[in-house]
Amino acid sequence: MSATQGETHEFRAEIVKLLDIITHSIYTNKEIFLRELVSNASDALDKLRFETSRGTAVADPDTPLEICITTDKEAGRLTIADTGCGMTRDELVDHLGTIAKSGTEAFMRSVADNTDAASNLIGRFGVGFYSVFMVAKQVAVTSRSANPEAAPARWISDGSGSFVVEDAPADTPRGTSIEIELRDEAKEYADPARLKDVLRKHSNFIAFPILVDGEKANTIPALWRESKFSVTPEQYKEFYQFLTYDNEEPLATIHVSVDAPVQFTALLFVPSKGLGPMAFRDALHHGLDLYVRRVLISKEVKELIPEYLGFVRGVVDTEDLPLNLSRETLQENLVLRKIQTVLVKQILEKLKNLAKENPDKYAAFFKEHGQALKLGYGDFANRESFAELMRFDSSAIAPEADFTSLAAYAERAKEGQKSIYYLSGPSRAALDLNPHLEIFRAKGLEVLYLYEPVDEFIMDTIGTYKDLALKSAELADHAELDVFAGEAPKTDTPELTQEEAGSIDDFLKKIKELLGERVTDVRLSTRLTQSPSCLVSPDDHMTSSMQNIMRLVSKDTSIPKKTLEINRDHALIRNLLAIYRRDGADPFLAKAVEQLFDSALLLDGYLSDPHQMVARINDLLADASALHAK
Repeated sequence: MSATQGETHEFRAEIVKLLDIITHSIYTNKEIFLRELVSNASDALDKLRFETSRGTAVADPDTPLEICITTDKEAGRLTIADTGCGMTRDELVDHLGTIAKSGTEAFMRSVADNTDAASNLIGRFGVGFYSVFMVAKQVAVTSRSANPEAAPARWISDGSGSFVVEDAPADTPRGTSIEIELRDEAKEYADPARLKDVLRKHSNFIAFPILVDGEKANTIPALWRESKFSVTPEQYKEFYQFLTYDNEEPLATIHVSVDAPVQFTALLFVPSKGLGPMAFRDALHHGLDLYVRRVLISKEVKELIPEYLGFVRGVVDTEDLPLNLSRETLQENLVLRKIQTVLVKQILEKLKNLAKENPDKYAAFFKEHGQALKLGYGDFANRESFAELMRFDSSAIAPEADFTSLAAYAERAKEGQKSIYYLSGPSRAALDLNPHLEIFRAKGLEVLYLYEPVDEFIMDTIGTYKDLALKSAELADHAELDVFAGEAPKTDTPELTQEEAGSIDDFLKKIKELLGERVTDVRLSTRLTQSPSCLVSPDDHMTSSMQNIMRLVSKDTSIPKKTLEINRDHALIRNLLAIYRRDGADPFLAKAVEQLFDSALLLDGYLSDPHQMVARINDLLADASALHAK
């Protein structure tokens, strides 16, 4: 492909500097040269189609609009040809030798301090063609303008500082052909399989056929550009599987076309399953693929979707961005933030409709993706939609049933009820035994069960739902509960005698004395019906679960001081009262009180070292068994 006789031109000085960066720097992403040349070819075809639609006469009007790539693997050569608008001799000189002075200078400023950024910026400033010199020893561009009167011409350069322009054969077809003699280290791009892989990654959705050695490479249409009313479910499924390699059908499809505040189209999918082991991949690789005019700009763009919707897969295509944005520009781009705002509302609305129209399907979705979705508690702009999508276990539903919504709780709420109550714990079995639940069970009031730390933050964020305050059962105002009918199950313990009742206050003081500064107070409980004791926050402000989270974050190992409440009708408390009345210094009383306190700490998640508790239990069992052995 040696240069023949013709006019020799020198590149502009700034282009010489640009070519020096391209040819002498090491890039990790050399394959983008193919994306840039194919994008240029697509633009040329678009221009020709526009001109013919206006009635402009063009050369070879019956030639199909396509991009043809041919390879010579043995010789290490590659040709990329299009049948677009082409260029005249003067346009070859201008476009490939002196074009875009301002753009080239802007590019040079952008990479002045970081030449490795060049491969991420090529194309952004109108210098995309020159990326070919990342892989080329020499390039020959042969072009014939669509103007029937224009003669064809050829442009030849090795990228070293000058180029030659000469006449091309008269029978040159309309369009542009770029013949590339590859460098030795870049001959992989003469391999058709390698080219198809790059094209599928970057240029799969170009509107015109791309043929590699006669075989069409872009076989999947850009469905997001089509009207959603013309796309079949089978086409959506095929596109989803192409995008995700998931064999199952998507749980939901979201196809949107938006004109304001930003013009873009998007095709999004909610997978029926997480796409990685325990959905770990979703957390690490969330994001949508960003296209500009069907050309892939970047995969997994996190700026297009928040992390809590990271399970969503899909593509976004916009006309309002330049080609080949740098990663830093993506992170700061206002257009992307506007797109994200619209997409989040569309996704949440789709999920709300799914929950309303197909509760079983939504329950399956929440089981699979609920943990990720819960991270949206910080999205205050969409708090109402977020609240509608949350699901929780509940004391009012069977253990094997699907979780319930806040809306369903509100419908079941008793007349006059002012709050939605919830309680945190490690499991349903643990919460069923939680002392704080006893008064609610007695009153027939439903309590939501929270199993994960994030659930507490969700409740704090939502705050109020349909005029019902979200309130922990642990911190409930018992005056508020007194208005509801219902009593605790009757116990076998007899009524206190006058003498026993007169000893209660001193008994409570004795327990406070034994526990010392570890509790703020000891008092009789109005909430307990079956348990002997429980701990209650004195300020009624923070639940024990939230306190444990805060202690973990701050690495605080101290135990918060709380009030110990005693159930006067429990058999154990009655026995301890009898022991106290007989001998307030009995060592068994001290051991039993310590055990009551540790048991309450254990239930609230504060007991970090159970060794002393186990030893004490063994002592108490020895004492109790000695009584039975007599």
